[in-house]
Amino acid sequence: MNEPNRRQRGNARAERRAKRERSSRPSIPYITRRIPVFELASDELLSLIENNAETLLEQTGIDFRDDPDAVELFKSAGAHIDGERIRFPRGMCREIIQKTAPAQFTQYARNRDRNVIIGGDHCVLVPAYGSPFVHDLDKGRRYATLADFENFTKLAYLTPALHHSGGTLCEPVDIPVNKRHLDMIFSHLRWSDKPFMGSVTHPTRAQDTVDMAKIVFGEAFVDEHCVITSLINANSPMTFDATMLGAARVYAENNQATVISPFILAGAMSPVTVVGTCTQILAEAMAGIAFTQLVRPGAPVIFGTFSSAVSMQSGAPTFGTPEPSMVIYICAALARRLGVPFRSGGGLCASKLPDAQAAYESANTLQSAALAGVNFMLHTAGWLEGGLAMGYEKFILDSDQAGMIEVLLAGVDDSENGQAMEALATVGPGNHFLGCAHTQANFETAFYRSTTADNNSFEQWQSEGSLDAAQRANKTWKRMLQEYEAPPIDDSTLEALQGFIAEKKSAVPDSNV
Repeated sequence: MNEPNRRQRGNARAERRAKRERSSRPSIPYITRRIPVFELASDELLSLIENNAETLLEQTGIDFRDDPDAVELFKSAGAHIDGERIRFPRGMCREIIQKTAPAQFTQYARNRDRNVIIGGDHCVLVPAYGSPFVHDLDKGRRYATLADFENFTKLAYLTPALHHSGGTLCEPVDIPVNKRHLDMIFSHLRWSDKPFMGSVTHPTRAQDTVDMAKIVFGEAFVDEHCVITSLINANSPMTFDATMLGAARVYAENNQATVISPFILAGAMSPVTVVGTCTQILAEAMAGIAFTQLVRPGAPVIFGTFSSAVSMQSGAPTFGTPEPSMVIYICAALARRLGVPFRSGGGLCASKLPDAQAAYESANTLQSAALAGVNFMLHTAGWLEGGLAMGYEKFILDSDQAGMIEVLLAGVDDSENGQAMEALATVGPGNHFLGCAHTQANFETAFYRSTTADNNSFEQWQSEGSLDAAQRANKTWKRMLQEYEAPPIDDSTLEALQGFIAEKKSAVPDSNV
């Protein structure tokens, strides 16, 4: 065979592969679930946990450290104060929350077609968050840079199954700590038009996020509508620190959403039992959510949890095991009873590579979260090494799983077309359905078409390079970035953002704190 023919055949195979990698399903801004949630816990068990959490809040209390304003706010609301320790009269937090916290809310995107509804029967899938390292098959594990952050912003924008741009997709360590938040928020606002998450590493950085959002959306619009979601972690066990409280206050004051998330590695930061862990999570979450409602009644808020476990042999975090899934199911039900949206889940794993361990552990958490009724699924795509690394190939593989979650939660089509009675009557006994009119009309969307799996014959797989899933994903993310086109943005808005960043950066020296 001459060289041009060989090259043509290779190009044709590549084109077929690229076509298979592209989802045939239309993009939707968020998922509306049409299947019931899985209820793991009985009403009696949920009531027991709620009662125990009230006892914990009343007798043990929660520390609100280095924030006298927060302490004073709770004192005025009727809490008992002992220095930084706050003890809550039974039912106080629940009453505050249920009086003003919204059951669901809309987060507005720069592109209004991408607005998301958080809460109720809706599910928003969000990329992984917070990794200092990135990983790919070509360069291995390395510290993340701003270029990596921008790459993941673009990949999230291009991925139909991800509804949100996320937040700290990775830590760009080539930018000073006190200035990198400006570049990260700019990346979300410039290279994507999906909703995004704000900075929480200092109250002033939260305020910078709000001010940049006002440039894009308008000051009055931001005051009346949620355009930012932010992650506020409790410093478990039973502690909120000044950094998180300060950021939460800024966002709540500006009517922006906070995800109040106890950060739990059970066995180290909570009891070793599922019920004990859920009790602590509920108490911490209610205290934090109540704080946001005292700051500004009606501010959007999400009951969040990140819960995994530690190995009792080594102390290392573990993921994808049964007990954290039980915590997700129970806490999702507790959030529904409290009347607020719920965040948990994601493609969590301890693996250092996008391998079988990563796939199994991630799938266990993703499926539990989908069935539990999670509304805001942070860490859906990209998570490696217990969150220390954001993986390029892992991002692509997880995004494929996200597409499957969308189909699962959409439920069963029982329409006339879904019943397929005409096809059954037309084909009849002993024939096949491949050529009938019903199949021809539905074949492009009839079944989920994986963007990463290879279902071809051994010979075709071999002729296309004998690639494993990670190697195929490597080609996919590179092709996506090569084909990326930035969403439009108004020139004056872009100039104002760049001017704001330049002014902020020039006002203070570089710092790594």
